[in-house]
Amino acid sequence: MKVLVIGGGGREHAMVEAISRSKRVSKIYCMPGNAGIAELAECIPSIGVMDFDKQIAFAKENDIDLVVCSQDDPLCAGLVDAHEAAGLRVFGTRKNAAIIEGSKSFSKNLMKKYGIPTAAYEVFTDAQKAISYLETNAKFPIVLKADGLALGKGVLICNNLQEAIDGVKEIMTDKKFGSAGNEMVIEEFMTGREVSVLAFVDGKNIKLMSSSQDHKRIGDKDTGLNTGGMGTFSPSPFYTEEIDRMGWERIYQKTVDAMASEKRPFKGVLYFGLMMTSEGPKVVEYNTRFGDPETQVVLPRLKTDIIDVFDAVIDGTLDKLNLEFEDQAAVCVVLASAGYPVKYEKGKKITGLENFKNKEGYYCFHAGSKFDEEGNVVTNGGRVLGITAKGATLKEAREKAYEATNWVDFEGKYMRHDIGKAIDEA
Repeated sequence: MKVLVIGGGGREHAMVEAISRSKRVSKIYCMPGNAGIAELAECIPSIGVMDFDKQIAFAKENDIDLVVCSQDDPLCAGLVDAHEAAGLRVFGTRKNAAIIEGSKSFSKNLMKKYGIPTAAYEVFTDAQKAISYLETNAKFPIVLKADGLALGKGVLICNNLQEAIDGVKEIMTDKKFGSAGNEMVIEEFMTGREVSVLAFVDGKNIKLMSSSQDHKRIGDKDTGLNTGGMGTFSPSPFYTEEIDRMGWERIYQKTVDAMASEKRPFKGVLYFGLMMTSEGPKVVEYNTRFGDPETQVVLPRLKTDIIDVFDAVIDGTLDKLNLEFEDQAAVCVVLASAGYPVKYEKGKKITGLENFKNKEGYYCFHAGSKFDEEGNVVTNGGRVLGITAKGATLKEAREKAYEATNWVDFEGKYMRHDIGKAIDEA
């Protein structure tokens, strides 16, 4: 069968790698793709993730059997709806269910209505009212969230009133995150360890993938600005059997049932961002897609044919599928461009990529790369590469991943040096 993947980041590279292992797949296309994905798929750089009409025309002209999308912007804009209306078979979340990520106020109100544990919150559409609330009711630290999509960066943790007032202006007045800041959620700051749980959902049934833990801050020891993710590890030793039991009792099925009750049946990948509080797990956020870079440590360990999984989700037969993962660990260290996430240069030549050829258990997932006019692979984003390694234990995987970061280089290469260091405390 022929598969078309929409997107061009590290998540999509990991997805394409998993799809390439399927014996059912004869050809993979990716649009727009990147220089790393081009080793496994035919990339179509001229068609972007929001070009629905061009995607559909291409899919029909090339007899595509399955379209796969796991990126927030196109899903929230209705990519799945458009492709299905054109008669195509597509894996992803429809627009009316993707709102669970597209609007933080929607997801918070959903959790309140159906008794799903989350941080206390208030929603604001007026900047001055938000500031007045902060002046009279806030307990610090406090969290400000742009309501809409902001590439994983629309969340501010404020330690005092002045920081919070500046944050409101940044989100709602200055529109740093564009229209995502038309509405804003102010919520209590929860303490504990964060764990990411990805799940396949077919509208009613859920199959959890392996747990993972992301590192959002740019600097070591979780300092500096929030990013799209600087590295991750899986499974999380902090996701215990007790936490799993509470998650099923209080969160996972209740969320899927809530969406069905709201006549927004959820199909696709549902990402649960959880905080392990003293009162048990609470939802920090939902995403309607594979996490990035969580996907880079989860999918390399997937034993089940991913096409069989996609089919089960689409057909509503997930309960009949046996979802299996390798009993191994994986760690991903993101190599970023100097200056990310604020200002950075592109077009820096990447060397050493050949060192990953035929290295079993090692992966170099491209997040921001392209070919220049001479055919060299160069940087094309803030997050450039995701260096992933598998090991018998998390510590072994971490050592291997950091070892492999030395195999590749580009001008301004930056990384955190403590990805997975919490493993030592487990």
